[in-house]
Amino acid sequence: MKMILALCMVFSFGAVACLQAEPVRLTMADAVKMAVEKNLDLKVELYNPAQQEAEYQKSRGIYNPTLNLQANYNETTSYSTTQAAGKYWNQNTQFNAGVSQLLPTGATATLGFNNSYLSSDVTSTSSGLSSYWQSNLGVTFSQPLLKNFGREPTELTIDTARLTKDASLEKLSAKLISVVAQVRTEYYKLYSLREELEVRKVSLDLARRVLSETQARVKAGVMPAMETLNAEFGVSSREKELIDAERALQDQVDLLVQLLQLPQGERIAVVEVPSKVRYEVSEQSEIKRALANRPELKELKRNLELLELQTRVSGNRTRPDLVFSASAATVGLGDTYPRDMDRLSSGNYPAWGMGLTFSYPLGNRAAENEYRKNRLKLDQSALQIRNQEELIANDVRSAVRAIEANYKQLEVADRGRAFAEERLRAFARKAEVGLATTKDVLDVENDLATAKNNQIKAQVAYANAITQLWKATGEILAKEQVRLVTLDPDALYKSVN
Repeated sequence: MKMILALCMVFSFGAVACLQAEPVRLTMADAVKMAVEKNLDLKVELYNPAQQEAEYQKSRGIYNPTLNLQANYNETTSYSTTQAAGKYWNQNTQFNAGVSQLLPTGATATLGFNNSYLSSDVTSTSSGLSSYWQSNLGVTFSQPLLKNFGREPTELTIDTARLTKDASLEKLSAKLISVVAQVRTEYYKLYSLREELEVRKVSLDLARRVLSETQARVKAGVMPAMETLNAEFGVSSREKELIDAERALQDQVDLLVQLLQLPQGERIAVVEVPSKVRYEVSEQSEIKRALANRPELKELKRNLELLELQTRVSGNRTRPDLVFSASAATVGLGDTYPRDMDRLSSGNYPAWGMGLTFSYPLGNRAAENEYRKNRLKLDQSALQIRNQEELIANDVRSAVRAIEANYKQLEVADRGRAFAEERLRAFARKAEVGLATTKDVLDVENDLATAKNNQIKAQVAYANAITQLWKATGEILAKEQVRLVTLDPDALYKSVN
């Protein structure tokens, strides 16, 4: 009956196991690809350069031509001593149209077509008519010559938006580097926890075997009953360690599932083992590479470029405001609109003019202090870049040292495990002849489990040290064959209608 029950349990367990979904087998490349495509932190960061693209396109709108249409009607009645009624009236109807355009030099050009119909009960002394059409077609041009002259002051908002977008792309790149480095670290941590769980299982099995052997010897009178308590304590201690290891493993699976945006409850099996191959590094070469690649430094340089532009423009705006203006038009006049258009198109009635307008605030305190503030911010930004370069160099040096130290730890951990295995064999032989207690054997076995875990941790720590170096030099994306075009902010911008 017991045998039948046991077989039923085995087959039942097999049926349940068959119903469970197979775990997702992930290579490192698979994990990185999933994170780049699905990670929510990256998707959130992606919206910043997309918004800056919208700001850039918005700022380019300063060069959009502006169409102006105007229609007015005015009627006035005025006192007059020359009219019999003692008053006279005027009616003025206007239909005007124009197009204005900003130019890169800061100038504004306007093409205008203006039409007026004037009617009065008094004959105009200038035209000799009491009702007539008067039109003009002309161009006006206004160009600042000192303050606000040139492309940089004119396109300040455009260049600001462009450089701000470039800086946000570098921030996105930094976030991408951080996520890829996190994926590598968490991937190998999951490998480490799975291996440690297996170590705990083996340790528990051995403790149970020791307990069984101890109970048999106590029953045979070869060992005192106290040894059974030691063996039972060893089993319970290892059961607790196994439970802790299982919980830590599941927590790590949940973390990786969230990081890769896999379905909740998904089982993951990592298939890559951390490499033990020596990674050759040159500290100076790595520092040079980091200074060329790190997106944090590139972002600061984009900000410096923006501050340099703002400083130049604010310096320009401390100058006096001297504006040259010019206009040219052809004018028409007639008692009917066709007659008015005939004279307008003939070109026989030109009108033109030009002038200069000078203005300068006495003291000019606002513009001068804006320039000083930008100069201070520029110097501050240069110091920030210098400080960031030193921090990056220190990051690289630390990562290089970590690689060298963890590579040495690999050999130490291997030797430690070999020694622990030999000690366990020796104590097992002693226990067989009564020269070692159950506690001695369990303590030595626990040392072996610790040595195995140290070996696993050393291997993972070495892989993580390489990851940190790649992160410090900014080349982790190239190492994992990830390009920023995988995350396309412009495509996100264009997808919004």
